[in-house]
Amino acid sequence: MTILTTQRLRLEPFNDSHLAGLNAVNRDPEVMRYITGKPETLENTAAAIARVKKRWAEWGFSWWSFIELETEEIIGSGAIQYLGGNTANPLEIAWRLRQDKWRQGLASEAARRMAAFAFETVGGDSLCAVCHQENAGSARVMQRLGMQFQGIERWYDMDTSVYAMTRSDWESGHGQA
Repeated sequence: MTILTTQRLRLEPFNDSHLAGLNAVNRDPEVMRYITGKPETLENTAAAIARVKKRWAEWGFSWWSFIELETEEIIGSGAIQYLGGNTANPLEIAWRLRQDKWRQGLASEAARRMAAFAFETVGGDSLCAVCHQENAGSARVMQRLGMQFQGIERWYDMDTSVYAMTRSDWESGHGQA
């Protein structure tokens, strides 16, 4: 399991010690508004950690907790995973942050590091991201990363905006600024 770092964050693969911090993020209705539409219970978070630990063992990548270096607090999470959890699908990048950390560039910072991992370590040829059609903040992060809008597709039980980029997009410098 790979730990990643950025200027302000340490990205640690989910582990049992992250339960309280992850649940604090995921039980916030505003954080979950465009993801599942409802706050996550402690049991949901524990089940997610167990599922993610298995994916790390199977795939060599999955979800990280975003730990702010300055405070050592979990302020969000993000992933490189197969879209919809199906290995036949392309790699997906995803993220979420605690409300008090929105609009500070942290999602973009983490996304750049995770994208580098997807292309340079995992060896993906492309990377996609999906978001609720009304989630303008997440769409802006996708665009800053260098992803292009592909259209509307049904993922995770909702019609989502789909963004994507190729390895050559990444290598030509998109999203690395």
